[in-house]
Amino acid sequence: MDLQQEKEFEHRLARHRDELKWLYMELYHGDTQAYSYFESMLRRAYEERKGELRVLDRLREQDPEWYKGHKLIGMLLYVQAFAGTLQGVREKLDYLADCGVNYLHLMPLLESPAGRSDGGYAVADFRKVQPELGTMEDLSDLAADCHRRGMSLCLDFVMNHTSEDHAWARRARAGVKEYQDRYFFYDDWEIPRRFEETVPQVFPTTAPGNFSWCEEAGKVVMTTFYPYQWDLNYANPVVFNDMTENMLYLCNQGVDIIRLDAVPYIWKELGTNCRNLPKVHTLVRMMRMACEIVCPGTLLLGEVVMEPSRVVPYFGTVEKPECHLLYNVTTMATIWHTVATKEVALLRHQLGQIFALPGEYTFLNYLRCHDDIGWGLDYDFLENYGLSQVPHKRYLNDYLTGAWYGSPCRGELYNNDPVLGDARLCGTTASLCGVETARREQDREKLAWALRLDEMLHALIFTLSGIPVLYSGDEILQENDYSYHEDPLKAADSRFLHRGSMNWEKAALRKESFTPEGDFFARLKRLEALWRRHRVFTSRADAWVLRTGSTGVLGIGRYEKGEKLAALFNFTEVPQTVCLKEEGKYRDLTTGAAMDKNAVQVLSGGFRWLICEMEEAGE
Repeated sequence: MDLQQEKEFEHRLARHRDELKWLYMELYHGDTQAYSYFESMLRRAYEERKGELRVLDRLREQDPEWYKGHKLIGMLLYVQAFAGTLQGVREKLDYLADCGVNYLHLMPLLESPAGRSDGGYAVADFRKVQPELGTMEDLSDLAADCHRRGMSLCLDFVMNHTSEDHAWARRARAGVKEYQDRYFFYDDWEIPRRFEETVPQVFPTTAPGNFSWCEEAGKVVMTTFYPYQWDLNYANPVVFNDMTENMLYLCNQGVDIIRLDAVPYIWKELGTNCRNLPKVHTLVRMMRMACEIVCPGTLLLGEVVMEPSRVVPYFGTVEKPECHLLYNVTTMATIWHTVATKEVALLRHQLGQIFALPGEYTFLNYLRCHDDIGWGLDYDFLENYGLSQVPHKRYLNDYLTGAWYGSPCRGELYNNDPVLGDARLCGTTASLCGVETARREQDREKLAWALRLDEMLHALIFTLSGIPVLYSGDEILQENDYSYHEDPLKAADSRFLHRGSMNWEKAALRKESFTPEGDFFARLKRLEALWRRHRVFTSRADAWVLRTGSTGVLGIGRYEKGEKLAALFNFTEVPQTVCLKEEGKYRDLTTGAAMDKNAVQVLSGGFRWLICEMEEAGE
């Protein structure tokens, strides 16, 4: 390390040392030896960081809000499904650029055992890529290519647990106490039974309980998610030190955004629900500071799949921030609720809460992802409309699977629990919008409506403040892949319905405007261009819910530096006329045509972006 680098590291460390050491010593009961190792590990990680990544760090330090505004458009994909290997993804970067993407999220790709990986979320080695996908060098090369194109790379960091095949787990199974202490091992079922009294089950039908018997060790081990995923014990400082080092190792391969998987679960205490405990925030805050010392160009994305009141605390505070980014997961679920009910009251309520949050909070907005749709809705609010949780969930699932008469949607249930009357939902955006049904029935009118709905939903996520993220294949109307039913390694998991391989024949049609794929791709490109061009879409803009006079039309207002947007979204099956109560003269943003704000026509399943140029006070 040269003198300049030494000064840089010491400056960053000094900025955080007092808080970092205080939090560490409080959490780990004054363990000075563990803390000393932690600091030396940070120094080592900084020394191993490549020169070009340090340059990028310094640029981002000068512009700490580089990821905000209306700059980034994301895409989520599985390497194998998208292009076979990491090298294949490199060869498809032109395609991603054509999609307008400059934030690339690669789904879990670290070494995991076949058939016992939960889609890559049971990591056997945090320093190795799954061999069929490539090598760590391939990942580093892909990151470098992305940086040359102005793209940022996101990768999952599975921090709550390891695979039972991880080296630590193998040693724990062999009876080595040091490694059993990295997990939660118990000689009998007494303490696990006490945990079970207060800890909910994540997968009560497919993986009941939170503990499993380890025959080789002759002990019980905590397995919150699946029996082959062993929970890590972050009360052990060795676990925190080594896992933070694993995270920084991935950052040093060029990963720009670290997605902290299942972060609410990482601290366990007997007598609690083991969710969102205060010490989780201590751990995340320390990881944030570790990144700001070693790789300040890196962002932390928290996976907190819960209601807004549980999600927002993971941003931390202005003085002591935690995650840079969080998922707008409840809005995603509420959007599909609105598709099924044609009533926007809950969505209005949900967005009112989001818009009231401080502008510095940055959410990822999306319609679909690799996971299922869970119906964690605001049922206290819905009860005001006479909707009870169990029958309402049943209706949503019936409608979106096509079991409800007349529904054009096609999805499948996930983790169906007939006893509780509960289930989650799977399916691609196109199939859930009715594209699949319209094509099978060769019904042009239904297809036109489905395309309009699909476009409207994408316009909605572009209207929300934050970073819009597409799911790979949605840009070309990729439909459900039912072939997973024939694969014994996938058949039990209906999430593979929307995890099918990229259809490159359909992708080639994106340039053919007379095809549905070409038509929709052009619509999506238009949305992206308008979103990037107009400052009213910046995350810093004021946003509010508009009154539309219709129970089926959502209205969103936005304002930023003289630009005012009125966005209207018609979830009903009939055209609607809306009278805007907002001041100003409006024109249609997509066509440029002047609009009569007293009688705005919105097609069924359609949307309007209306723009108004206003003079700022004092101009």
